[in-house]
Amino acid sequence: MSHKSTALAKQAEAIIKNLEKRNMEGFYFETAAECTRAVLETIPHGSVISWGGSESIKESGLMDGIHSGNYKLIDRSAATTPEESRALYAQIVLSDYYLMSSNAITLDGELINIDGNGNRVACLIQGPSHVILVVGMNKVVTDVTSGIARVRNMASPANAIRLNRNIPCAATGTCHDCLAPECFCNQIVVTRRSGHIGRIKVYLVGESLGY
Repeated sequence: MSHKSTALAKQAEAIIKNLEKRNMEGFYFETAAECTRAVLETIPHGSVISWGGSESIKESGLMDGIHSGNYKLIDRSAATTPEESRALYAQIVLSDYYLMSSNAITLDGELINIDGNGNRVACLIQGPSHVILVVGMNKVVTDVTSGIARVRNMASPANAIRLNRNIPCAATGTCHDCLAPECFCNQIVVTRRSGHIGRIKVYLVGESLGY
């Protein structure tokens, strides 16, 4: 194990202890492949699964595993009308497992997420029986303030470009604190504690995942 890998593992160990104090479970894996195997081993066959459209989940290979496994996947992207989208969301909030990442995580174990419509953070807060987050160590920050700054100046511009949004950060690569019609920095949620012991599980990965 390299010095960098050792440092990341020690950092993850500290975060996991802090997550425990906040009623959340934490795990650490050096690679996304190891993480994906561990997650799939925890989800019973036949489970109803949905996800928050996370790039980290895709990059880790977890979605490939879900698609090839014996699960019922509720995919919000399958909706073609607002009515279908609403009906799917009603199913999503009752799913067995909800898969997502976190835009940032503090050394003290707090989760920071910024959302557009709010469906992702809503499911993190309440609804699905289990929430699994796959989070690359590139998203670790010192505190909530730096976490929000990270999301708004790193993750949001990249997502805006990916989604071809007509907002200032897509043009400049930095946040303008805009109120543009297509802005998706609408909901800022800090999860400082889970009200349900063990419902939220955070899988930290010693690789760079997502934005």
